[in-house]
Amino acid sequence: MNSGASSVRTQVLLWGAQRVSAALLALCVVVHLITIIYAVRNGLSAAEILGRTRGSFAWGAFYALFVAAVAVHAPIGMRNIFAEMGLRGRGVDMLLVVLAVLLALWGLRAVWAVVG
Repeated sequence: MNSGASSVRTQVLLWGAQRVSAALLALCVVVHLITIIYAVRNGLSAAEILGRTRGSFAWGAFYALFVAAVAVHAPIGMRNIFAEMGLRGRGVDMLLVVLAVLLALWGLRAVWAVVG
């Protein structure tokens, strides 16, 4: 397989991953905002919210999915922005892989703080 075909395949896979992650993000943002509005309208304190989320597998899974979508979506978008600026190559791709890993780790740390 030549590098041109590989590049096209990579672009198609990245395009698909960004679209799927965008759909997940849209759903997660809506659920998150509805939850915040519910909490505020019912006067829940931070301690009460944490009391409801502690040990909850459902909230942990939901926010882990949210984190995964961010960790996929943001670096792909940044890769496209860098490419438009003329910055391409293995170095940029590796930097963005590191960013994706860091986003996932930071996000999962926050999930653990809320549900762990």
